[in-house]
Amino acid sequence: MMNASTAIRAALDAETLEQFRDTIRRFVQERLVPAEETVAETGRIPDDIVAEMRGLGLFGLTVPEEYGGLGLTSPEELEIMIELCWASAAYRSIIGINLGVGSQGIVHEGTDAQKAEWLPRIASGEVITSFALTEPHSGSDAGALLATARRDGDFYVLNGTKRYITNAPVASLITVMARTHAERLPGNRHVSGFLVPADTPGVTIGKPDRKMGQAGALSADVILEDVRVPASALLGGVEGRGFKTAMSVLDRGRVNVAANCVGQARRIQYEATRYACEREQFGHPIAHYQLIQAMLADSQAEIYAAECMVRETARRLASGERVSMEASCAKMFASEMVGRVADRAVQIHGGAGYMRDSVVERFYRDVRVFRIYEGTTQIQQTIIGKEVARRFQAGEIA
Repeated sequence: MMNASTAIRAALDAETLEQFRDTIRRFVQERLVPAEETVAETGRIPDDIVAEMRGLGLFGLTVPEEYGGLGLTSPEELEIMIELCWASAAYRSIIGINLGVGSQGIVHEGTDAQKAEWLPRIASGEVITSFALTEPHSGSDAGALLATARRDGDFYVLNGTKRYITNAPVASLITVMARTHAERLPGNRHVSGFLVPADTPGVTIGKPDRKMGQAGALSADVILEDVRVPASALLGGVEGRGFKTAMSVLDRGRVNVAANCVGQARRIQYEATRYACEREQFGHPIAHYQLIQAMLADSQAEIYAAECMVRETARRLASGERVSMEASCAKMFASEMVGRVADRAVQIHGGAGYMRDSVVERFYRDVRVFRIYEGTTQIQQTIIGKEVARRFQAGEIA
């Protein structure tokens, strides 16, 4: 298997990107898909596969080249994500935070020392990152978090509990969001970010969550009890910028999730079509019957629409445009779309699709969470609705 970190570092022209996509496609088909059942049964990705993912540069796709990553743009990243997400979403999950706020928070807001210390190891996959924002009583209202960070000389002391934290059981670096002011400040400036090594005394990782789907995509509580970190662990070296840091990478993160949904939907549609062409009833493959064709057609049209939305939004993002509404549209549509595609696939499979040894049954459960994280569908609707009204009032919509 080629080493992508050396293969595409020089210049990512169209031909080189296509070569990299081909490499990932082969890796998915030859290594990831055959191991899906093992991942589902054991709840973990085999170490040798994680090592191969490191070798391919997958942990550092978005880290700038100067720090050892591949420095992919959003359009380039989404093409790789679509290919990778033909396989179980657990594979994407283990690299997802490294590609998103785990690295990009440091890229955009980190000090030079923080970038030098962490980005090369994030890019190589030596360091798997986690992002601790959600708490038992704060999710969509992220500014209402209760975890605190109290200044104590040259240190901060962190206390609180974080919930549903992706990669917490395997992460070695956790970006923790905590209050540095008791009162809620405008713009959520009471929230600051901290780079906390997972082995810091006082950090406890809870038992891995038992989830509806995505076995192998680990998450857990993170408990902080008098965790002392040096002041140099304050992300960016300035209090009150934690929420801004999280928001600064949110649009790209939502485009990434939408691309994941497209990749998953492609795989589900493949499984549904294969079954429809092989399964015979009344002397014909069921794909011969128009009501089955209608379900396949609806899924194909929706997948195509989501692909177009994701690619156009990524293009605008890479060109420097403000795409908060478009990213929310893409994330909302794609995450709802993949749920419908999965539901149709189960229906096409009939009783076989309801069995636990069915691929589409597993994907049906796996994709449900896409409508929840990176902002629920309802949060996306709120963002889109407000932005539509704002643009109209500003004369931007004729």
